[in-house]
Amino acid sequence: MRIAVVGASGRIGREVVDVLRSRGHEVLGVTRSSGVDVYAAEGLAQALAGADIVVDAVNATTTETAAVTDFFRTVARNVQRAAAAAGVRRIALVSIIGIDRFTAGHYAGKLAQEHAYREGPVPVRILRAAQFHEFTEMMLDWTTRGDTAYVPKYRAQLVAARTVAEKLAEMAIEDNGAELVEIAGPHELELAAAVARVATLRGRPARVEEIVDTDDPDHELQADGALLPGHEALLAGPTFEEWLEHKYPARP
Repeated sequence: MRIAVVGASGRIGREVVDVLRSRGHEVLGVTRSSGVDVYAAEGLAQALAGADIVVDAVNATTTETAAVTDFFRTVARNVQRAAAAAGVRRIALVSIIGIDRFTAGHYAGKLAQEHAYREGPVPVRILRAAQFHEFTEMMLDWTTRGDTAYVPKYRAQLVAARTVAEKLAEMAIEDNGAELVEIAGPHELELAAAVARVATLRGRPARVEEIVDTDDPDHELQADGALLPGHEALLAGPTFEEWLEHKYPARP
């Protein structure tokens, strides 16, 4: 099967490419470095020509609400238009669990992306994932000031990026798959506590402090568990502790 992966160089995209190629599929990486600008639709028609399936794992470089919403909505519409012209059978999209009530930032952008894809002619399957284990490392990078990381209060059920990629690849290629699936890790945890475990293993920063970010209009949703999986979600390992053991092996 010939499968185009939009955002093939990103965290999920590169894992999806690896999974699909390991299963014998021909994969077309759709990235800026390959000459495609999906937001401007430059090179997109040529990139999708001959593709049977499209996987969208593209990410945005901004979290400002208006900009990120415009980005994801525009990309979805461009991909739908090009996919329909190319005769693509379906599109598989990675999104985020629990975003329906969110009004700001990245979550609002992903919700706009889902809606735009559903408005198009090519059938879409959506994998809503919990935040990745790797999100803890990103939070450290984003929130560390001096010797302290200031992490927003956030109930999470983190899942490995590789696990999400494997499920997204499966949803892309299976003939009779579900239109919407949720996937999360096995256990709920507090994000600040998980980030603190990473900080300890890295040896920096010295402290991780949980905060309430009242500048975020959706901070109560995050703190109250809106981003936790529903009862029918697929729960899949590795656990966060198992991921840590693999990512930060103990030195002899």
